[in-house]
Amino acid sequence: MLFQPAIIALLLASALCVLALAASAPFAVEVIRRWDIRSGSERQLQLERRTYLFSTLLSFVLLLQLAAVLLFVFNAEKMSGMFVGAMCAVGTLNVNAFGFPALNAKIAVFFLAAMWLAINHVDSCARDYPLVRIKYALLLVLAPLLAGSAWVELQYFLDLKADVITSCCGSLFSEGSPTLAAEASSLKPLPAIWLFYATLGTTIALAAWHGWRGGRGNVSAYALATASALAFAATIAGILSFVSLYVYEHPNHHCPFCILKPEYGYQGYLLYLPLFVATAAGLAVGAVQPFAGRESLRGIVPAFSRHLAAVAANAFALTAAIATAMIWQSRLILLEN
Repeated sequence: MLFQPAIIALLLASALCVLALAASAPFAVEVIRRWDIRSGSERQLQLERRTYLFSTLLSFVLLLQLAAVLLFVFNAEKMSGMFVGAMCAVGTLNVNAFGFPALNAKIAVFFLAAMWLAINHVDSCARDYPLVRIKYALLLVLAPLLAGSAWVELQYFLDLKADVITSCCGSLFSEGSPTLAAEASSLKPLPAIWLFYATLGTTIALAAWHGWRGGRGNVSAYALATASALAFAATIAGILSFVSLYVYEHPNHHCPFCILKPEYGYQGYLLYLPLFVATAAGLAVGAVQPFAGRESLRGIVPAFSRHLAAVAANAFALTAAIATAMIWQSRLILLEN
């Protein structure tokens, strides 16, 4: 199993990320202890030159980690034909106990990496790099989380066995299953539709409000970040409870992974990609907002925050539009007039 090209690529990406962060840790400690932008010493000049190198390297590594989420899901879907009982990515992830924890860990790292990249961007735009100590301290926090994600992923791939009979998505997302996903799947269509559109509409409105304020204001920034996290959860619940039913044109098929299959035109990617982009942008607004009061960042943070709010608003609107198009073209009738 380990010699599948996608698995090799994922393991190499995770190993590269862990090694890069491990190599950066001593430098991060040195920066936290000795950084002084007001100093003209040789040591300070060396630190400044090395920060360019490490920031570029870490940005590349974390961007690679973002792409790995998509490849992980795509690989799980492609491998579903190798296991007895698997109909989609759910069966592949259910082959052992590490499948879904690995996916959840990669999603968490995705959003954390996006927020770190946002902080790194505003710091790089300032003349005095006011967030150097903060962003490298955050890097020391992110490193063990990424290492943990890589370890879970490795355990998942090492424990993949073709002779295991796995369970299909019907057992995981059925209403009788004692899981959170099953609870979301059991939501009645009408309340789920109201929750889906109300949460997305509210988040889009908050993004527009924050943008209208020029990217300024703690209340609008933190409200947008919170709403983005809630909108992500509400959208996943909406996909489980009613959007997937319209795609499959089946009143009892709640799987959020089968919509990634070619027989459904890979529609899931059109839905998930803007959702992840929107959520990452909304969370990034909250990540950079604590630094808006720094002297050298007073113009940089609001401008960047306004841009992120625009990305979040447009991507959430695109998510809602794509879901609506899926419902509109379906022949399934869930709600009676």
